[in-house]
Amino acid sequence: MTGSAGKICLLTGAATGLARAMAVGLAQAGAHVVACDIDEDGLLETIDLARAAGASGKMVAQTTDVRDRAACDAAVQETLNEFGRLDVLVNCAGLGPVYMRREFISNPMPFWQADPDRWWNMVRVNLRGPFLLAHAAAPHMLTQGWGRIVNVTTSFSTMMRGANMPYGQTKAGLEAGTASWAADLADTGVTANVLIPGGAADTGMIPMESVADRSKLVPPAAMVAPMLYLASPASDGVTGKRFVAQSFDPANPQSAPGCAPAAWPDLASGASKGLGEDRKG
Repeated sequence: MTGSAGKICLLTGAATGLARAMAVGLAQAGAHVVACDIDEDGLLETIDLARAAGASGKMVAQTTDVRDRAACDAAVQETLNEFGRLDVLVNCAGLGPVYMRREFISNPMPFWQADPDRWWNMVRVNLRGPFLLAHAAAPHMLTQGWGRIVNVTTSFSTMMRGANMPYGQTKAGLEAGTASWAADLADTGVTANVLIPGGAADTGMIPMESVADRSKLVPPAAMVAPMLYLASPASDGVTGKRFVAQSFDPANPQSAPGCAPAAWPDLASGASKGLGEDRKG
């Protein structure tokens, strides 16, 4: 049992990958989890994995399309109906570059080759979805005076890399959004932070045929330790940060390089001083 025991957590993307690992890890630590995904069969597999791992926390499946506002509102409401409150929202559902082109590693796709409909669908899942969930969850967290919003983004280099349209751009938007939400939530007891693996992760976003030695990829289980910290009272007051799972030190959770400010505060500081920035923009 940890400080996250008894917390009520809603995780999107929980049918696979990083979110599955976090959902199982939270349930093992005694947290109660609403596992959300568009893939119902995958969610049931996640619940089976949690049971097999001896999880003491309860886990329920909630089929959710994060592109749809009504579905996001319903996921939050079902959490409240089931458990009476919502403490932790983890926005991990996402579409990766493989959605735009399966062989994106060996055959990079420049932006002018991107399918506009798939481009828009990725924006809806990766950027609009987290906003819709946070929009529905935040008022309840504010009422109870305690809550966590954790957004899974990516490395800064991935955000700017060529042939990565629009995955990197959606994650950059979510990174900036996290910093903005943290400012809006200041001194409320509700925090907003970023959590990333710290490198390419061993999930379906990297096709099996694309990497010969998958031991070089970050294991999804690396996300569990920082997630447990963020879901606990130990992280009270910690907001506007980005946590790097691969470098996270549980003994010193706010130490670099495992923890740093979210987004680009140095650039923002320069803009506030009028250092080469258009103050109107």
